[in-house]
Amino acid sequence: MNTMENKIILITGANSGIGKATATALAEMGAHVVIMSRDLEKGEIARQEVVRISRNNQVDVMQCDLASMESIRQFAAQFIATYSRLDVLINNAGIFTEKRMETAEGFEYQIGVNHLGHFLLTNLLLNLLKKSSPSRIINVSSGAHYGGKIDFDDLHLNIKYSSWKSYSQSKLANILFTYELAHRLSDTGVTVNCLHPGLVNTRFAYDRELEKPNWMMKLMKPFTIQPSQGAETSVYLAASPEVEGITGKYFAKRKEKASSRASYDLVVAEKLWNLSIVLTGL
Repeated sequence: MNTMENKIILITGANSGIGKATATALAEMGAHVVIMSRDLEKGEIARQEVVRISRNNQVDVMQCDLASMESIRQFAAQFIATYSRLDVLINNAGIFTEKRMETAEGFEYQIGVNHLGHFLLTNLLLNLLKKSSPSRIINVSSGAHYGGKIDFDDLHLNIKYSSWKSYSQSKLANILFTYELAHRLSDTGVTVNCLHPGLVNTRFAYDRELEKPNWMMKLMKPFTIQPSQGAETSVYLAASPEVEGITGKYFAKRKEKASSRASYDLVVAEKLWNLSIVLTGL
């Protein structure tokens, strides 16, 4: 791994789980880590823990709700005003909701947070990433994308909601976004890759209303790995010289891997990009 001293790294959803483990590992390498958290209090608790474990005081926390386009725009403006560079953006935050929920803009929650929120955030920070090149963008997807399909006729699943259909669609969107963005950023010095972290024991599939794990979390728990293990590929893509210059790829267990057939559909990728531009107001 490269030393990450003097590198500024932004990690979304880094107050717990894979994100916090990723922040800790990169802080241990000397990086200046910025934790993005929906809940500032929880983010501050995570920041203190990362500082304690890594013995690196260069750890900041900033509040942003990926379910609100207004919050994302405010965050991006504040980040650009605060930091002169951005070396690595890790779009790590992810959510699984059993019931159909909506974001502030009325988007179905999983496609809204997992894809559209990160789509807007990344695009708002692109100029800073280009200015900081060589820089890296890392999108945390999931093996769930193999069962995913982008339903352009009912993207927000108003007609028939299925939690798994919604989640797998959003994770496929992460990969389509990765490949399309990598193509658009060729020759800029900014690389874009995505990954499957493994089945990780985190709170991503947690019922926030009942404050308890939902059915998916209970089902998966016996087969899960620890967050530190789930963070390994994110850390690898952020810091390894082995992937320098590599872009538009999907990784699992720190190895390049083929993603689903649907993820390589250039027509779908461009259509999703154009729709995302409209929905996020870009």
